[in-house]
Amino acid sequence: MLQAIGLTSNPRRDRPPAVDDLTFEAPPGAVTALVGPPGAGKTTALRLLLELDPGRGLSYFRGRPLHRIAQPAREVGIVLGDVPGHPSRTVRGQLRMLAAGAGVPVARADEAIRAVGLAGLEGRRLGSLPRGAERRLALAAALLGEPHALLLDDPGAGLSPEERGRLHALLRAHADAGGTVLYTTRDARDAARNADRVVTLDGGRLAAAQDAGEFARTRLRPRVVVRTPQAARLAAAVTQEARAARRPVEVVTEDGNLLLVYGGDCAQVGDTAFRHGVPVHRLADETGESRPAGVGEEAAPGPLPGTGAAAPDRVAGARRPVRSPLRPLRYELRRITGVPSTALVLAGALAVSAVLAVLLGRGGGTSLPAVLAAWPDLLPLPPAALGAGLIGALSFGEEYRYPALAAGRGAVPRRLALLLAKLAVSAAVALVLGVLVAGADLAALRLFYGADLIIVPDNWHAMTASWLGLSVGCAWAGVLGAGVFRAAAAGVAAVLFVPVAFVPLLRQVMSGPAVRSVAGLPARLGEFAGPRWAPPLDRWIAGALEVVAQPAGVALLLTLTVLLCAYLVTGVRRQARW
Repeated sequence: MLQAIGLTSNPRRDRPPAVDDLTFEAPPGAVTALVGPPGAGKTTALRLLLELDPGRGLSYFRGRPLHRIAQPAREVGIVLGDVPGHPSRTVRGQLRMLAAGAGVPVARADEAIRAVGLAGLEGRRLGSLPRGAERRLALAAALLGEPHALLLDDPGAGLSPEERGRLHALLRAHADAGGTVLYTTRDARDAARNADRVVTLDGGRLAAAQDAGEFARTRLRPRVVVRTPQAARLAAAVTQEARAARRPVEVVTEDGNLLLVYGGDCAQVGDTAFRHGVPVHRLADETGESRPAGVGEEAAPGPLPGTGAAAPDRVAGARRPVRSPLRPLRYELRRITGVPSTALVLAGALAVSAVLAVLLGRGGGTSLPAVLAAWPDLLPLPPAALGAGLIGALSFGEEYRYPALAAGRGAVPRRLALLLAKLAVSAAVALVLGVLVAGADLAALRLFYGADLIIVPDNWHAMTASWLGLSVGCAWAGVLGAGVFRAAAAGVAAVLFVPVAFVPLLRQVMSGPAVRSVAGLPARLGEFAGPRWAPPLDRWIAGALEVVAQPAGVALLLTLTVLLCAYLVTGVRRQARW
């Protein structure tokens, strides 16, 4: 049972609220349609139900508010527009990523594909799907968690009659299995044909809540639809004969060649057209929407049992339901591997690094670390670090550009588990990229100039720690920068800020003489740890300390600390407003 009690949206400037004191219910095992003209408040009502918009009132899903349901995707499936996915992602890849977000087995993706009739389109890119397939993909995403309730905002918009028929067949099957279905539509005939119950909105208020049969009887009236190239002539003839026979009739002309005749039947209109020699291309009986009744013309249901008569003062939407992935690491792995941008960045970094390494090694005046890193003086960062930073920035940038996690296409959930997953995956990719780039550059140098010129230095531990630390630090700066400022470009800017602006400043600060030194720290740690201390750790710790002591290392650590604090603070503030 889905219950809405006193839903009222926040008032708008110089205008009444879009939804005002709306109370209705959608029973299980039935399809309920929310009907009204454009601007009646249908979409706002759904968003209030889902606690996506601020306002007053209560909404219950089988007796529980949505923000108290631990796994919302298993209680309610939502279709608010199209599925916001990356155009390069495949249908199967998108649904498998969303399955990880919903915490359901990956096999549910293939089951949902078959259920909505997308079999054969699993490998199609989202950007190449036709309109009907996009709507079926949105429904498949809503069905991933096997929810009890389905909430859909105008699901048949832009679909052909055949596609709408398939869509309503799926909704009917869900209701027949005991589920709850609530969808919005502006077409009263659609609601009368496909729904069991119809809730009518007028100006944001409840006009009626009826069974579909009663709705068709009280809100729809029969009419004859005629399509003819001589619409004006036939309209005049029908009106003239109706007056002569003293029959009430109303003739409405639409689109120039379409007549809607209220108060007659097909036989009467056809005979009139025949007598006046008017060609008819279409002649059919159907039901059309009557004038919307004012609020209160039909008996509106009273307060639901046990709720009281007054509208609740509790704020609907003050606490949003949790939308973070229940399996964040699996979600992030599927997200980063499901688009070609990751492979393109990795391949580009490898190719550019190899070319720069060969060019730097040709002169012989560049140090070996700079040659292996492919880091000329004119670049603020080596290609591998820039590539790692770009991959990190895209990890959050794509979330905000294609917000697949949020039902209302709002902010990406700022949960610690999601952040840790992105940091872990971006760090792993950065480490792999750093190792691949070093290996590719070394192989290119040996191929062009021979192996005798490449001599491994004694401080290779510090070099390795510096190289991998720089790659991981840039990746994390990209993740946090994009997460704080909600754009991939901001993440890249955060990566470039360290060498361009911060490092020169720190070099001036650290140029003075040092009073104290941390020399001997590895030995003191070994004494503290006792026999469990492994001697090789001395070299790695010394290398790490040498890296951190450099201006670039200090600048990167400070930048990451500031970005992490900013991310946590902004996340706390947004959660407080929810």
